[in-house]
Amino acid sequence: MIIAKLAYKSLLNRRASVLLTLFTIAISVMLLLSIERVRIDAKSSFSNTISGTDLIVGARTGDIQLLLSSVFRIGHTNNGVSWKSYEYITSQRGVKWSIPISLGDSHKGQAVLGTTLDYFSHYRFAKKQNLTFNKGHPFAAINEVVLGSEVANKLGYKLNDSIVISHGMGNTSFHHHDDNPFKVVGILSPTGTPVDKTLHIPLAAIDLIHGGKASLEHDEDNNLVGHPKQITAFLMGFNSPLYTLQIRRNINQYKPEALLGIMPTVTLKELWEMLAIVEKILLLFSAVVVLVSLLGMLTTLLANLSQRRRELAILRSVGARPWHLFTLISIESLLTTLLGCLVGSALYYLVIFSAGGYLQSHAGISVNITILSYYELGLIGVIMAAGFVIGLIPATRAYFYSLSDGMSIKA
Repeated sequence: MIIAKLAYKSLLNRRASVLLTLFTIAISVMLLLSIERVRIDAKSSFSNTISGTDLIVGARTGDIQLLLSSVFRIGHTNNGVSWKSYEYITSQRGVKWSIPISLGDSHKGQAVLGTTLDYFSHYRFAKKQNLTFNKGHPFAAINEVVLGSEVANKLGYKLNDSIVISHGMGNTSFHHHDDNPFKVVGILSPTGTPVDKTLHIPLAAIDLIHGGKASLEHDEDNNLVGHPKQITAFLMGFNSPLYTLQIRRNINQYKPEALLGIMPTVTLKELWEMLAIVEKILLLFSAVVVLVSLLGMLTTLLANLSQRRRELAILRSVGARPWHLFTLISIESLLTTLLGCLVGSALYYLVIFSAGGYLQSHAGISVNITILSYYELGLIGVIMAAGFVIGLIPATRAYFYSLSDGMSIKA
């Protein structure tokens, strides 16, 4: 107890250098916990880019290719799904809701998606969060468009602005639908998903701008559906997982046309495994951060030890043994590491609480603010152990100081 009290007072006496070391450890702990939380929640949020959707159905192709084209708007499918097949499949028992989507057009490099009002009612992201409107409302007429948040911010659009859609995807288009301009009636709130980079128009408008009939039809949900012959894909939700498996099997064996039904949660996990290098880089970065902070702590302790020769010599002169000095410096390093971990944990919660909304809206990462898990506590335990081991180096050096160092007093 006397040595522990002495260690505490010694730290207070050297508070400037101790605070610097403590701050370095705190920053490393904060970064480590933050990176680990972002890494874990990024994986979870990636898997929840689309949430609450049981099946995605499109023309027969690869699972990942269908997911990339229908959810991430990356690439395209050569074939689509006939409207007749869509109506037949979605009329089966157990289907709770469905969302038809039609892709293939763009506006200044941003994807245009033709759909129905069911999209705004049933589409979910993250942990089954609904789409919400930052401004305006869903489209109600064939010449109205709803913008994703990033489209509105990047291109500077506001409500009632007029825009022209172009044929084809990407930044370059050789045909603009100037004869069918659209009026902005809604801007969605940020989601951190591809929805933010998408322009949404009525499904019937897709046919109209490509030379279809101007006469429109409304379905039972008051959706403008027109006379579409083909769509790119459609999303489905079911009353029970049993229906999901059954209808998925029927879709994959569907004879009128070659279709593919995929379960987005499963396919997203497969895609993340292909991108595992990102996770490994974050883990490596975490380890480097901790290593640098511990090396900085070691440097500071050794520098302080050189400056404390007189202090330690006085302790030896009043009866302190070498193991007393060894214990004193070990306890000092352990206390510094402990306080650094506590401060770092507090900073971690502050950062996560402050940046949670930004990460959700700009990166699509839904961060969970919870008590530290056993895994995170284990990481702090590893840092504590490493800090204690690091402290043994200057402690051992103090223990073996020679007479010429002024540390030993003749009996």
